[in-house]
Amino acid sequence: MGYDPLSRRDLTSRLRKQYPADFRMFLSFDDCVFEVETNDSRLDVRLRKYFKAFMTIPSIPDIRVTALEAPPPTIPADFTIKKPDPGKTKIKEEYVDIDGGRIVRKRLTDMLFIFGQGDNLAVGPCTENDNQVVNFINNRFIEWKLNRGGLLGHAAGVSVNGRGLALAGFSGMGKSTLALRLLSAGADFVSNDRLIVQKRARNIRMYGVAKYPRINPGTILNNEDLDGILTEKQKKLYQTLTPNELWMLEHKFDVPIDDYYGKGRFSLNATMKGLVILNWSRARKKPVIQTVRIADRPDLLGAFIKETGLFYLPANGAAAAAATHKDYIDVLSGGECFEITGGVNFDQASIFCGEIING
Repeated sequence: MGYDPLSRRDLTSRLRKQYPADFRMFLSFDDCVFEVETNDSRLDVRLRKYFKAFMTIPSIPDIRVTALEAPPPTIPADFTIKKPDPGKTKIKEEYVDIDGGRIVRKRLTDMLFIFGQGDNLAVGPCTENDNQVVNFINNRFIEWKLNRGGLLGHAAGVSVNGRGLALAGFSGMGKSTLALRLLSAGADFVSNDRLIVQKRARNIRMYGVAKYPRINPGTILNNEDLDGILTEKQKKLYQTLTPNELWMLEHKFDVPIDDYYGKGRFSLNATMKGLVILNWSRARKKPVIQTVRIADRPDLLGAFIKETGLFYLPANGAAAAAATHKDYIDVLSGGECFEITGGVNFDQASIFCGEIING
């Protein structure tokens, strides 16, 4: 079916006029200033609480994000369905590229995201889906960094005095659990699940994303610094489960870093000293730590590489070639790389990781 061409600028302008946004805040993510505005006081309060560690004074923004609590508009366009991830069957997203940007529709929540060239708008039941608004804001920062030469990694990150360590591993290996163990030992938090890496002169820089770690109840029960996240009723329930049952739980909890580890402990920028890849199992074995050459281990490289996804648009609308394995190897080879196999042991892993950062 043919439609008149859509313009990102015209569409966002019309929606902003129709639903004026009276609530405004400014956020600073590393070298990028965000202006975030909404027409809903409840959403404003929630976003301020979530991003409180990154609030800054009003200034000229690099990126503008507007979140409008409103009925999603009807878009006269043929959307393309995004195929489910491997092993999944449910269709969650569809998209269409328009003049100056892209529109992504979340089919399960009816949220609509319009973005491109630093001008970004979310419209729909935003307050009910504030987590998607948070992700939208963070995806804009990821795009900012990728369009300045960064590569996207699937990793957590911590740092000590500006020296950073990336923690990667295949799904369910415990990246967030290990990161929080290192915070309990004095490290700062850089990122939970997405990390941008970039070669800078003789160093590798790693940049985090302003998203709290999401952890399972087992991690909370085994870390006294996280006392208070679970209610007493939840604690009693989860304490009846076996370690394996806790490990497999899908229920996740946010960990506000400032609330549990102190102010100033969430930093999005560090010099990357090394990469630790978790490749262990629940078997009753001792953990084995070995140095690896990432260029010789494409199987491990796959644990770190992360596809950019629908919410990334190349700068100036140009078609961008996907980053290759060689691109990642060129960057990661500038630092040390370690693989941990054998059995899961967070105590030993945290001691080893601490030695890397402080060495």
